[in-house]
Amino acid sequence: MNTEERRRKLFERLKEAEQPLTGTKLSREFGVSRQIIVGDISILRAQGVQIFATPRGYILPQEQGQASQMVTLVCRHDAEGMEKELLAIVDNGGAVLDVIVEHPLYGPIRGDLLLENRRDIRAFLSKMQKCQANPLLVVTGGVHMHTVRVPDEETLQAIRDDLRKLHILIEN
Repeated sequence: MNTEERRRKLFERLKEAEQPLTGTKLSREFGVSRQIIVGDISILRAQGVQIFATPRGYILPQEQGQASQMVTLVCRHDAEGMEKELLAIVDNGGAVLDVIVEHPLYGPIRGDLLLENRRDIRAFLSKMQKCQANPLLVVTGGVHMHTVRVPDEETLQAIRDDLRKLHILIEN
């Protein structure tokens, strides 16, 4: 199979996937190195395909009904507040799609998360601990943004209320 055919099949495989697929799994399926898959993902993104690179693997965003909306929440907390923040969002019915920090030199830095439930949060925090990685919020003294998907305004209000109670939400 040539390069273009592999990328087309990779895109189809991601469209069919209900769970994130790791680069290692995809490399085995396509008989190429993981680095080739990473390159293919980059090229697909450059062609306009939205692909999330989550801690659990690659996945395409799910098609959402018209009732769902994306909102950006600005938050501030230390590393200890991260789990509380994420749980406040998913326990109220939201999904945390990413984290964004504004670096003084490089501008916005974004990391895909796609955290939809407590299991996703546990896996993310476990991976962060195993990797001994610092969260992006250390770059900005705790200030960061999340793109959050919510099904309705009531869900968004519940999330904002809980983040306010935790003194995490930054509002104008």
